[in-house]
Amino acid sequence: MTRAVKSVLLAPPLARAGYLYATTVALLWGFTLSTGKVRRVDSLFVCEGMPKWAFSRGGSCVGGVYLTDTNTKPPVLEHEAVHRQQWKKYGMVFPVLYFLAGRNALTNRFEIEAGLEKGNYR
Repeated sequence: MTRAVKSVLLAPPLARAGYLYATTVALLWGFTLSTGKVRRVDSLFVCEGMPKWAFSRGGSCVGGVYLTDTNTKPPVLEHEAVHRQQWKKYGMVFPVLYFLAGRNALTNRFEIEAGLEKGNYR
């Protein structure tokens, strides 16, 4: 990716728009499918009681929303709050960067940055 393309894709206004779009879609998904609480923990929306097919691993952060069934211990929410910050920084480019970083959490730079132990990866 050229420097010019990178600077446009990661420009704060575009990243913010992508973050807000992802958050809106995830909130709709969460409110529709959640059978548990939907609450706010600091700046992270947490949708509990989601069906297991509606997220990956123990839960998924999409924009500013964490989708999970019951995986809501404080260290996990701290881990997911870092993913929220990553979404804010990269916007809709984040899923692509995350995919390119690899599925193995132990070598994925975004999971490492969020804290492997807090994310239950160790």
